[in-house]
Amino acid sequence: MVRLRGVFTVAKVAISRASYSFDALYSYSVPEELAANLTIGMRVLVPFGKGNKKAVGFVARTYTEAEYNEKLKPVISVIDSESLVTDEMMKIIFWLKENTFCTYFDAFKSVVPTGFSYNFSEHYSLVNTFIDEDELSDDEKNIIDFLRCAKNQREIDSFLDVKGDPKKKNILDSLVDKGFVEISDQLKRKVGDESVSMVRLAENYLSGSLQVSLTPKQTLVVKLLEESGCASVKEVCYMTNCTSSILKRLEDKGVIKQYKYEVLRDAIGKLGDRQSPDDIHLNEEQTKAYGGIMELVKAEKPSGALLYGVTGSGKTSVFIKLIDSVLKMGKTAVMLVPEISLTPQMLGKFKSLFGDKIAVMHSSLSLGQRTDEFKRIKNGEARIVIGTRSAIFSPISNVGIIIMDEEGEPSYKSDSTPRYHARDVAIQRCGHNNCVLLMASATPSLESFYYAQKGRFHLFELKKRFSDVPLPAVEIVDMQQEAAEGNDSLLSRTLSDKLGETLKKGEQAILLLNRRGYTTYISCVECRQPVACPNCNIPLTYHKKNDRYMCHYCGYTMDNIEKCPHCGSQKLKSSGVGTQRVEDEIARLFPEARLLRMDADTTSSRYSYEENFKAFENGEYDIMLGTQMIAKGLNFPNVTLVGVISLDKALFTGDFRSYERTFSLLTQVAGRSGRGDKPGAAYIQTFVPDHYVLNLAAEQNYDEFFNEEIALRKSLTYPPFCDICVIGFSAPLESKAIGASRWVTERIGRYVSQNKVNFPLRALGPAPCTFEMINNRYRYRLILKTRNTADFREMIKYVLGEFYKNRDYQSVRIYADINGDIGL
Repeated sequence: MVRLRGVFTVAKVAISRASYSFDALYSYSVPEELAANLTIGMRVLVPFGKGNKKAVGFVARTYTEAEYNEKLKPVISVIDSESLVTDEMMKIIFWLKENTFCTYFDAFKSVVPTGFSYNFSEHYSLVNTFIDEDELSDDEKNIIDFLRCAKNQREIDSFLDVKGDPKKKNILDSLVDKGFVEISDQLKRKVGDESVSMVRLAENYLSGSLQVSLTPKQTLVVKLLEESGCASVKEVCYMTNCTSSILKRLEDKGVIKQYKYEVLRDAIGKLGDRQSPDDIHLNEEQTKAYGGIMELVKAEKPSGALLYGVTGSGKTSVFIKLIDSVLKMGKTAVMLVPEISLTPQMLGKFKSLFGDKIAVMHSSLSLGQRTDEFKRIKNGEARIVIGTRSAIFSPISNVGIIIMDEEGEPSYKSDSTPRYHARDVAIQRCGHNNCVLLMASATPSLESFYYAQKGRFHLFELKKRFSDVPLPAVEIVDMQQEAAEGNDSLLSRTLSDKLGETLKKGEQAILLLNRRGYTTYISCVECRQPVACPNCNIPLTYHKKNDRYMCHYCGYTMDNIEKCPHCGSQKLKSSGVGTQRVEDEIARLFPEARLLRMDADTTSSRYSYEENFKAFENGEYDIMLGTQMIAKGLNFPNVTLVGVISLDKALFTGDFRSYERTFSLLTQVAGRSGRGDKPGAAYIQTFVPDHYVLNLAAEQNYDEFFNEEIALRKSLTYPPFCDICVIGFSAPLESKAIGASRWVTERIGRYVSQNKVNFPLRALGPAPCTFEMINNRYRYRLILKTRNTADFREMIKYVLGEFYKNRDYQSVRIYADINGDIGL
């Protein structure tokens, strides 16, 4: 190591390919030529492991030592020109590592968009063509001959792929040591920067020191650049009717200079007509809520608030006024929505009010768009960030307020590593920025409403719809009675009649069925076996549009069949209803109706949400049929009828949150009706008409539902009266999944008995998951009821670390998830 100002710089680096068992911050010496520009958050290339294989890592912190430590390996190179991680986000990375049981680099990848990732590869090439072949073995001679004859680098890389071939690796290492072959590193970013070719007049020409003769077209180019200073190549060619070859000759003469100028990919689109937030007027309830929340904002202390308002009460108007006031204070804002489908409407409204001050972050953007939006936010060009769950990691600074719309939605919880909840990350950010977290919903999560009543959060209520528009009348339709009276249609006679009336009046309707496909269950009458996915053992869903069976869990597809794959019988029976089948039924009953189907099959393109919702809003469709993506947050004034085809299955999923989610979905979708100046109605079809959850949802009575559900949660000890940690296991062999789950259970019991733990602990299981096998892997889980304390997390980290050291279960995947979904 080289001495730098009398001290030696040491970097603590988190390695990208470290597994959980040896994930730590490793010390590396920093050469003097790299130390001057190295900052925390930058990625570096370092040697790692016994073989010193090169790996990408990021610098978590640096410190100095007075004495040189020869045992430390040196940093090879610095990848980034500047850090992509702010000081606040570095704290979030450490928080994710501590609280979600992920690796440092998993947390880093959550904070930095995928587009900034680098692919690292090593390439072999021949460097000495004058080789004394007497020094080589036969295997070495073969490789040298191949390198001499190879057509390109791709052919070399394919032939010399040494993964899983230690013999070939040893031969290549020998050739490298003898100096006949060299290894070169290649770092390639997943998404490059977008740029345009620009031209300007060269300094020598501008100073008059360059005397050249110009053709008429070249003269036109020079005059244009004298007037404009610079222009893109495309603009110059268009304005002067010249070609790029003319520009090349001008550059060769030294008259102009061509250069690249970075442009940011547009994720927002055209701004359209502008409006002012001052034009939005709040009613008495909204003004009271706005004033109370602004008092919290002005206090500049970390705080949480819950805005509990019925559907259509004007919560979005309160959001806009709050954000406008926060911007006028010189601060910034983050606005989270639970579904990508909600982003277009919200974005359109905010574009008209705040223009190019907004940035958008969600998974439907291309990698390039997300990368450039990240840059705009980090550079301070955007002061409002709108997006789904991952937008909480945007590098915006000086935050004044974070808003979570529909805060009880399960999509705010990540179901992959790191398994965080956006609300928990938002709370951390509020602590770092001394700002307010505002959660809002007509059906808030039971935990948030409970904490609001207990005083942990400030509670603000909107009890009436804006402009005193009445809530829709909701009616429960008994489908058992319909069947008994001979109606075998998917639509009840009541809903069918009301739908016909709605269409005659030129009004619109929304129909909800939270299952896509045509039929969801196909079984054999003879052997009674379902047509199931071979990878998951879950019944396949039939999709009529492409005449194929599909698994919605692993993606497996197969052609339509006429015979049972088990016994060969041709007596196959279809049951279960998906959106495609309802689409056919509506087309049969109302052939003149213009139907828009919205589900995962019809919204795969990047702009499908925005285009389809806009078309529906403009009256190009009469009926919108879809899954839960159409149930919340959308505002269509001409919708006066909502029909729920069926939600019975959602009540019995085995998750303690099933009642809460069903109530929320019913209440929210009913609230899409009657939001304009026309009264609305909603009809819920069900085979369990007496179920209290359905009846309370029909009454829009969240308070009574909360009282019922919170009493049940308390008696059974479920959140908010405890935290739940699910430890999941999956393996290709069921015996391995069972053995691993029992091993972890035993190790937890031993830890508790050997240590004086100060947290409550109750274990359920281990037992198979609801879906025991997905994608050819058997799944088991252990459920722990506890309190999420530092001591509890320390126990889980210890057990996970010990598990990864156990070579008997190398084929087993394990994860720990606090307060995640236990329904599957």
